[in-house]
Amino acid sequence: MTKILPPVHPGEILREEYLLPLDMSAGALAKHLGVPRTRIERLAAEETAMTPDTALRLAKYFATTPEFWMNMQTSYDLTIEAEAKQAELAKIETRAA
Repeated sequence: MTKILPPVHPGEILREEYLLPLDMSAGALAKHLGVPRTRIERLAAEETAMTPDTALRLAKYFATTPEFWMNMQTSYDLTIEAEAKQAELAKIETRAA
């Protein structure tokens, strides 16, 4: 499989597509969501993963769905893990159904 772009962390989407265009700080968003400021700061800095709780809160606030946020995290996690385990996975033979 040819890799064209690096995996996108949900924090990058939050930062680039929501916080920056709205000129909103992570602290301000955290206040609206009722969560600690550091949770949103660390997510936007791509230092921590999206949690179901945060996904539910972001979905409510931005009128999206929790699946939108969690699917980004799942996609990111699978891409990172597949890259890390590439050699190990290559040793596994595919079994036909």
